[in-house]
Amino acid sequence: MTDQIVTTLKDGILQIRINRPEKKNALTQDMYAAMAAALSQADENAAVRVVTLTGTGDSFTSGNDVADFLKRDDSSSDGRPVGAFLAAIAGTKKPLIAGVNGMAIGVGVTMLLHCDLVYAAEGATFQLPFTNLGVVPEAASSQLLPLMLGYRLAAELMLLGERIDARRAFDIGLINAVAPASELPALVAARAAAISAKPASSILATKALLRRAPEPTLARMSLENAEFARLLQSPEARAIMQAFLDRRRA
Repeated sequence: MTDQIVTTLKDGILQIRINRPEKKNALTQDMYAAMAAALSQADENAAVRVVTLTGTGDSFTSGNDVADFLKRDDSSSDGRPVGAFLAAIAGTKKPLIAGVNGMAIGVGVTMLLHCDLVYAAEGATFQLPFTNLGVVPEAASSQLLPLMLGYRLAAELMLLGERIDARRAFDIGLINAVAPASELPALVAARAAAISAKPASSILATKALLRRAPEPTLARMSLENAEFARLLQSPEARAIMQAFLDRRRA
């Protein structure tokens, strides 16, 4: 794995850190491959309960390394290894929390749409410059962003390709919260620890339900009921509920 993607596993939390600060964390094919591998391995590793994603220095990621990007034989976003990363981040089963420590451009924004929680430093900025470059957005962002923000806000970000700051990103619902840069790592760690402390089976099932494609209300109710009944019989759920009853009796 390239040293430009650093992974650390501690207390059930896998941190993936983009580590190319001298190039504003611009992503190369090798970096995409490393992140795809880290996400795939996290899903297979029972020791990993939560994944966090952040950058080094003053940038989250400035997007694709243009020189490296143009070397690709397959110019579509389905080509390897960028396609492998997009498939991995879209399909990851473990909770994924992003800490946007600085500028996020292009794929640096579209990858956030596949994260479950996103926190940003006060100085962070966000930009979707695809139309400025004569191309279109990727990572299913043309579908996900309107669903998340509504059509007009998504159109404003994607058609104009203008940069917005962290406060604006929070106001429109692109991110969960804004924190001083010095406090962002602690905030991300605390949120990850809070999720990691909960029953893993419940967290995985809840994320799967949240990420499931829209369907008729009664069909979703039926699925939720089936998952509820399944998890109600799990040792974790039964222990939690028994502890609650014991406290109430006391």
